[in-house]
Amino acid sequence: MLGSTHGTLTTDFRARVEACGETPRTAVHSTAAPADGDAAELDVSGRPLHSDVPDLDRFFRPESVAVIGASDADGRPNTGITRQLIAWAGRVGARIHPVHPTRATVFGLPCHASVADLPEQVDLAVLLVSDPVPVIEQLADTKVKFAVAFASGFAETGAAGAAAQARLTTAVQRSGLRLLGPNTNLNAFEEFREDLDGPAIALITQSGHQGRPVYTLQELGIRLSHWAPTGNEADLETSDFISYFAEQPEIGAIACYVEGLKDGRQFLLAADRAARNGVPVVAVKVGRTETGARTAASHTGKLTGADTVVDAAMRQFGVIRVDGLDELQDTAALLARARPPRADGVVVYSISGGTGAHFSDLATEAGLTLPTLSAAKQQELHQWIPDYLGVANPVDNGGHPVGDWRGRKIIDAILADPSVGVLICPITGPFPPMSDKLAQDLVDAAEATDKLVCVIWGSPVGTEEAYRTTLLGSSRVATFRTFGNCITAVRAYLGHHRFTASYRSPFDDAPRTPSPSFRKAQALMRPGQQLSEHAAKQLLRAYGIRVPREQLVTSAAAAVRAAGLVGYPVVMKASGPQLGHKTELGLVKIGLTSASQIRDAYRELTDIARYENIPLDGILVCQMVERGVEMVVGVTQDDLFGPTVTVGLGGVLVEVLHDAAVRVPPFGEDQARHMLTELRGHPLLEGVRGAPPADVDALVEVILRVQRMALELGDVLSELDINPLMVLPRGQGAVALDALAICR
Repeated sequence: MLGSTHGTLTTDFRARVEACGETPRTAVHSTAAPADGDAAELDVSGRPLHSDVPDLDRFFRPESVAVIGASDADGRPNTGITRQLIAWAGRVGARIHPVHPTRATVFGLPCHASVADLPEQVDLAVLLVSDPVPVIEQLADTKVKFAVAFASGFAETGAAGAAAQARLTTAVQRSGLRLLGPNTNLNAFEEFREDLDGPAIALITQSGHQGRPVYTLQELGIRLSHWAPTGNEADLETSDFISYFAEQPEIGAIACYVEGLKDGRQFLLAADRAARNGVPVVAVKVGRTETGARTAASHTGKLTGADTVVDAAMRQFGVIRVDGLDELQDTAALLARARPPRADGVVVYSISGGTGAHFSDLATEAGLTLPTLSAAKQQELHQWIPDYLGVANPVDNGGHPVGDWRGRKIIDAILADPSVGVLICPITGPFPPMSDKLAQDLVDAAEATDKLVCVIWGSPVGTEEAYRTTLLGSSRVATFRTFGNCITAVRAYLGHHRFTASYRSPFDDAPRTPSPSFRKAQALMRPGQQLSEHAAKQLLRAYGIRVPREQLVTSAAAAVRAAGLVGYPVVMKASGPQLGHKTELGLVKIGLTSASQIRDAYRELTDIARYENIPLDGILVCQMVERGVEMVVGVTQDDLFGPTVTVGLGGVLVEVLHDAAVRVPPFGEDQARHMLTELRGHPLLEGVRGAPPADVDALVEVILRVQRMALELGDVLSELDINPLMVLPRGQGAVALDALAICR
């Protein structure tokens, strides 16, 4: 998992930025979320830098509840719901007030004809009606804090339903209350076990049934404290609950099932709050196969689909994305209960060499670090394990000792190694009494250490005493049923703690006021149009991004003079506001070394443009820059998150290689560097086959300047594509050889 720290800018970089008229904000480390009074502060793009944390205490623990549409009639759906709500109110200590126009009592409780007749101001109104809008309007006068709408038939049903949901949202906004739903269910009012201790999991689901596997973790002894079934999110959304849960001291992890995010910035602010507080957020987000249908003229636009951006944004702010509900429950459970790691090293301990080798292969492939134990440690282990068995890691005991104390000695010795933070013991099947003794020794060792001990109980039966009682009976052993889920959870556990240990919020240092570059750039914008390459490069110059020496000419004679000034060899390119990819049209000529070649190229380029009916603003005569690594850096607009920044391998094969990394502004220098390490082609920047290392610092600087452009011009810049950005050898900078910009 990549970290999302926001490191202090280097002195050289700061000087170059200030020379461009942009003064970076001084980095001030912040460990706590800002006060809610700062919630209105905006960044330079007009987006909020902080979000309010809704006070949901009275939603989850109300003192009084109104059930509107309550019933006790046999066979009525509302009857079962009313009964469950009465039972839930009893558990949380709330007074409950049924509301129904024709009933005097419901389940023996006095029933009120309308909300106007309620005997007190209630904290929560539960709406068991098909059209909640009129009731919401009535509730506005009662000053109720929260309402829940179960009714379906809204945005999930199409255009007409979306219009009905818009009316509901408007009514809620006017009322001043906060609404859960519509199209939600009773999950918030489930019975949670009170006999379990330790940090709890808080659950957020847009589809109630998808939360059942996490809810049933209680049967395995893992505490669950809250369940927020957000439904259609006409008002309260996933982000609200993440922000609230991140502030609750009892919550060790937040588990989410997300079908769609309502507001990208609010989601990032919520994830940021969780990261500041060190609370892990684990999420299943459906939609991986979405292509994010969009029409994009730039290479960058073709590189990023909607889910690519969601995935990048989650990693950027430390949200752990998993695929399956089984991964969700296992990863959330581990993160909620495990103490922070003492080291990143993982040791595999098994009773079979084959099991150890198999698991080690999978763990290493997944990125876990399996350190080789020191010679001294191996010698110590061989006191109790035969010399012919391997103990370097994985540790093969050849069969866990059953009749004496040696088994516990082995486990304790492994855990005592300072390079070891996690011990994993895969037990592929029960083999009593050996597996029983092994399970007990692992539990005893786990109770005596602050390091993580994981066991994989591979039996498909799961009724064995060693599993049901010994392993599940310990809160200090993390027990899994599959290799894959164990590896996923341990990787997330180590990654989360690395991430939060150095996390600083990018919102703290996000620019609040426009730079001088912004004023220069505004004059270049042409709403609804694509800029010519010449104009796009002027835009880059405004933000201090280096471009080649070049001149725009409108005659062959002027081209010859320009070539003399630029310096041979030169590149000649057609420049016009409707030109995108010039190479395919033959509108680029490279390596020109004489006046005659210049004149011929000018004539050919203008003839092609005339034949293709392409208007030109002239021909560019450019300095030829050859030696370097071709990259692409760009900006695209995402419907959910707004402007995004992409970097990848550039050149004519950019869309074939599809090697790119994405970030959602704001982000810092560290994230810009992480983007580069995510690329499969990253070794090219380090120098391969005798090529010198590239100027990575200059590339990072370009990424950050493009981010500033994205933030300041997000309302007027639809797409930006710098391709290729030639990254020269170390110390020589980076040059934008071509650029495409489309105004909104």
